[in-house]
Amino acid sequence: MEAVRSHHIAGMPQLAYTGLSENWLLKSCGDLHWRQLAAGCGLAVPDFRDGEGNPVYAAFTAVRVRDAVLERIGEHGTFTLDSAGLPAGGVKRLSQHAVASPDGTRCATVTMLSTFIRRTRERDNRSVVRAMPSVASGWNHAASTTEAAELSQLARRFRSGDWGTHLGLRQQQDGINHVVDFLPCPYNDFNGADLMYFASFQAMVDRAEWQWRGHPEPPTVAARDLFFHGNLNVGESLELTFAALREDESGLAHWCEVRRAADGEKIADIVTRKRWREP
Repeated sequence: MEAVRSHHIAGMPQLAYTGLSENWLLKSCGDLHWRQLAAGCGLAVPDFRDGEGNPVYAAFTAVRVRDAVLERIGEHGTFTLDSAGLPAGGVKRLSQHAVASPDGTRCATVTMLSTFIRRTRERDNRSVVRAMPSVASGWNHAASTTEAAELSQLARRFRSGDWGTHLGLRQQQDGINHVVDFLPCPYNDFNGADLMYFASFQAMVDRAEWQWRGHPEPPTVAARDLFFHGNLNVGESLELTFAALREDESGLAHWCEVRRAADGEKIADIVTRKRWREP
C-alpha cells in the first residue's frame, strides 16, 4: 500500500517533557493502522464483525519504535507522518509509520503488527480468541512480510523468557528482579472496546521506571519493543517485573515483564532503550 502523509504542528497534546510524546505517537499510529484496515476492507468506519455478527477488533501483537530522536520536535514544530500498511500472513497486518522534520530528517519509525480478536464471553478480556472479520475472508492467502515474521518470532522468545541479547541488554548478565504493583485505571488505561489499551503499557512502564530510577535529567527513548500476549479486566491488578537492567554512560535499557497479579499470566513484554539528554 502506498504511504499516506499527514502534516502536524506540535502543540501541548503532541508534546512531553522530552520532546514529541511517544504516547501520543503510538496512539496516533494505532488509529491510522485501524483506519487503514477499514479502508482496505471497503468500510467507512472500522466496525468489523465476524460471520455471526460478533464485534471483532484489531489487537496489536507487537509494536516497535526505532530511530527515535523525539527531542528534535519542540513547541510549534512542524512534522510529517508517513503511514503505509502491508499484509503479514493470514488476518495479520503490518503498518509502518515514519516521523520526519521539515528538512526530511527522520525522528522516529513505528512498526505495528496486529491480528483480529473477539471475546467468547461478554466483557471478559480473559476470553479473547483470534477471529476472522467477514469482510476479510480472502486475507488467509496473504503472504507474511520478513519483518512481521521476525517480530512474531521475537515475541515468542520473550514470552518464553529465552531471548538472549536485545537492544543492548544481555539476559544472563543484566538480570535483576524489581517488582512494581500497578492497578490500571478504567478512565485512562482502557479503550472504547473495554480492553486495556496498547499505549497504556508503554505509559505504565515509564511511570514505574521514573518512580524507581528517577534521574535529574530524564533520558529520552531511543528504541522500544512491545509484545502483547493477553489482556485483563477492569479492576484486576498487574505486576511489572523489571527482569533485566543496564545503565551506563550511553543511557538506560530494561526489560519489563507484565503479568496479571491474580494468576501470574504474562500478558506483555516491554524492552526499552533510552539515551541521556544533553544538559
